Amino acid sequence: MKRTKGDQLFQLINYAFLIAAAATMLLPLIQLLAVSFSSPIAADSKLVFLFPVEFTTASWSHILQNKGLWTSFGITVYITVAGTLLSMLFSVLTAYPLSHRQFLLRKPIMLGIIITMIFNAPMIPFFLTVRELGLMNSLWSLILPGVIGTFNMIIIRTFFMGIPKELDDSARIDGCNEAGLLIRIYLPLSKPVMATVSLFYAVGYWNTFQRAVLFIRDPEKWPLQTKLRAYLTSPEELAAVNLVLGDYDFNTTTLKAATILFATIPIVLVYPYLQKYFVKGSMLGSLKE
Repeated sequence: MKRTKGDQLFQLINYAFLIAAAATMLLPLIQLLAVSFSSPIAADSKLVFLFPVEFTTASWSHILQNKGLWTSFGITVYITVAGTLLSMLFSVLTAYPLSHRQFLLRKPIMLGIIITMIFNAPMIPFFLTVRELGLMNSLWSLILPGVIGTFNMIIIRTFFMGIPKELDDSARIDGCNEAGLLIRIYLPLSKPVMATVSLFYAVGYWNTFQRAVLFIRDPEKWPLQTKLRAYLTSPEELAAVNLVLGDYDFNTTTLKAATILFATIPIVLVYPYLQKYFVKGSMLGSLKE
């Protein structure tokens, strides 16, 4: 079918809008990258836009040799991997029975879960609960309190509800129990939504900040985002080495840019591997009922 001029104009406007939206997100990252590879004088003089001025790798060399950042990076990776695995496990185990209409307690349990979305626990009782459980200054305090994301669980449940129940009947006739149904039928059919929700959880754990501020007292156990905050609010700590070594090829401006990218790039690199599942999983899990 031949498109009208109105359709072509509408598509052109859509493309222009999407390009502009993408540019607003990409340009700040590109500028940070350029600043991190620029000389201190050029960075402080606001001469850097999209390309490095007086190219130097001094900031990155210093960042990559900073043991404190690598320690926090390892902690964040641990939190992200362990937290995502546990969150997916408990979310699936919660969503599966709630997706079956024959489950008698389905409605009251779902009502209680939805109430938690509307009324969040106040910060002080939340803090006291974590303290009474003995999780203070433990990495588990960054994982267990948010091990199930209500919205993410509902996406998985809704996706499960869209799977034809005839598959359940056929599997049960063949002697399959509930665990077999989940493992052999539901999970293989749910790769898109599993990848999507895993990405949601992983990004949430990677960006852990508030809980670390509340519950972690030992700076050696800070995740990357908390360590980044400390460096950005006290950049002298990050740049102290150049005063000792007399290295003036970088300063706090270039170090800030390099540190922000150091904390951002790893999680951004995960997305391309899940992109083919992302839109499909989000749409199916949120629209089917």
